Amino acid sequence: MEKLFNHLANTTAKLAGRPWTFIICLAVVLSWAVTGPLFHFDQTWQLVINTGTTIVTFLMVFLIQNTQNRDAAAMHAKMDELIYAVKKADAGFIGIEHLTDKELAVILREVERRGRDIHAGQPARAVRGRPAPRLEIDAKT
Repeated sequence: MEKLFNHLANTTAKLAGRPWTFIICLAVVLSWAVTGPLFHFDQTWQLVINTGTTIVTFLMVFLIQNTQNRDAAAMHAKMDELIYAVKKADAGFIGIEHLTDKELAVILREVERRGRDIHAGQPARAVRGRPAPRLEIDAKT
């Protein structure tokens, strides 16, 4: 069930972002608007577009959110692996997406300060003091 939903979410997100999808949706809305005089702009005519757009929007929110959540999780895993693989990188950055907003704000301020220093020609320094310890595993085991 989860794989089917993921496939549906990915396919829908890809289709929703295409120019032709926008053009088709625009054509539907314009067709609806043009038929207004034919239906005397009555409540049923208005209800059709309101109901249709509400249902589509409601469902798209969940599908697109699912796709974005998986993309973000994959990006975090990739970044964590890169941080781990680069020996001089601060391993303390691994998993920081789980910190509170306040904790992340402190780290972001430090990283931005380091960036300003580097662009000003000053040497780079560690963001939070000495890097976190690494567990080195012997490649022979």
